[in-house]
Amino acid sequence: MQEPNDRRLRCLPVPPSPGRSHPFCRRSMTQPALADAHEPDVTAPIPRIAAPVRARASWRPGVVAWWLFSAVPVGLALLAAVRAPRMHVLLDYWHVFAKITDDNGNLLLGQVFTYHLDQPFVVPSLLFYADAAWFGGDNRVLTVLTIALLAVAVLSLRSMLPRQLSPTARGALTAAMTWLLFSSHATELWLQSTNGISWVPAVTFCTVAIACAHRGRIAIASGAAVLGCLSFGAALPIWFVIAFILWLRKESRLRVVIPAVAGVVIIAAWWLTKPAGAQSGATAAFDPDGRLSVIAAAVGGLWSVDVAVVAVIAGGLTITLLAVLFSRTLDNRRHRTVDGDAGWLGLTLYAFALPLMLALGRTTTNVPGGNVGLISRYVLVAALATIALVVLAAAHRPQWSRRYLVVGVVALSLITHAIGGGKADQVRRSYAPLNLAAIALRVDAPAALEGLHIQRAAASAARALQAYPFNNAFTLGCHGPELGSHLDLATAQPLTDKGPGTAHGALDAPATDPGAITTGWVSINGTPPDCVLITDQTGTVTGGGISGLPLTAGQTATAAPGATGWQATAGPTSGLLAVLAVQDGHLHRIS
Repeated sequence: MQEPNDRRLRCLPVPPSPGRSHPFCRRSMTQPALADAHEPDVTAPIPRIAAPVRARASWRPGVVAWWLFSAVPVGLALLAAVRAPRMHVLLDYWHVFAKITDDNGNLLLGQVFTYHLDQPFVVPSLLFYADAAWFGGDNRVLTVLTIALLAVAVLSLRSMLPRQLSPTARGALTAAMTWLLFSSHATELWLQSTNGISWVPAVTFCTVAIACAHRGRIAIASGAAVLGCLSFGAALPIWFVIAFILWLRKESRLRVVIPAVAGVVIIAAWWLTKPAGAQSGATAAFDPDGRLSVIAAAVGGLWSVDVAVVAVIAGGLTITLLAVLFSRTLDNRRHRTVDGDAGWLGLTLYAFALPLMLALGRTTTNVPGGNVGLISRYVLVAALATIALVVLAAAHRPQWSRRYLVVGVVALSLITHAIGGGKADQVRRSYAPLNLAAIALRVDAPAALEGLHIQRAAASAARALQAYPFNNAFTLGCHGPELGSHLDLATAQPLTDKGPGTAHGALDAPATDPGAITTGWVSINGTPPDCVLITDQTGTVTGGGISGLPLTAGQTATAAPGATGWQATAGPTSGLLAVLAVQDGHLHRIS
């Protein structure tokens, strides 16, 4: 016989409730007194209160601080873009523009689908034309578009961050992505638009494709891959990356095979139709060590300005660490799916493919530093590889303190950005002479256009579209005198290359050929002049130039303290020419 105070389990049925389909069991007592006691009904469903944890987390002060920190490099890039000259484009822009337009400024659609530098160039060609036709050929429109595309790349990569990460970790990793992709190393991309709009669309479309494949959105990923391949050759490997991501997600065999086959077909078609021969001065030699050096330097480009060995060491270390994380994640696939890491492994594969293509197709020593991997625009390779490394390390080491992650991200962001300051200075100095192109086109100086590698045929189309410099926005920058203005040469104060005084200047060569580029140096009160003008014998302005340029080696030996270089050109005229430096409305005669 059972004792009165004996306890036993009694299972009671429970009304259906979300997430609970089994009976609820509670421990009860058989004593009549206890059985009759009024107790709360523990068998009733427990109401669930959904706390807006994620909504609150998104507005925590720490998360807001990370977003503000992420906005800093974007703001710096935008500032550089809007302050860039109106016409700051390379010879590639004029080559493409002359090819895809006729003399009346009409678009030749068939030419859009031809190769440029042995690369597909459809999207950049259309953007070049749209800028000339709709925005007056303003370089700054395309540089701002470049920044917007990179912002899309950051958001695409952020969408792949593992959901189990804390808001602080997600904010820190987003900041790392932004600082690395908008590094000061990449100043070239928002200072002049040619390389920015040529290189960035392909990379951005590839990051979108990787993010979509990471979520199993194969149709959108394929569409982004197509746009990438129409942008530049940097997108050609993306099909194999998509196939790899789908394989990691354990998608069906057909879904994995289709993008891989598409990649084979597209690369085969490109190989059979591309122009023969090396492009951009690339070497055709076997040179395995040189090409390996380019791969490592491109991956480690964030850590050096122009010293290749530093970039090679940093790149080698990055590749090694990525290889360890890559192999460890693949080992985990035998026991479980790796959906959360699939996109990041795909990004790693893409970050490996880019420098490999760069080494195979662009290896040359005819660049500053002797290694093509150090060129400013290719720092995006290092940025993508480093982003993949940081995210995979954070995901595989959840036991690391968030404090270490925060300190590491801030240090990585600021150190690489500070190192890139030297690269930014180099880029500004090397692209400064591009400002003369607008004057050379406006005055139609054949020798100057040839020296600047600008197709003279492009001028007709630009004039028909009223693109800069063939519109009212053009100016010589003298705050007064313009082309056709008449100046009183008798009021011009002479400049000397020696002796007392605060105004000195010199010509490197006599200005006898009006169509050529005339160079020299000048210093007025230790500062560059506002502008440089060229007039004929009557004082009529027939040309102009730019000042504040870095001195050449020959000029440094003879120039006065505080002097800077200048370049100028003039249109067709006869007789001797006068070269004037203008500062605060005062004329100073150089020759």
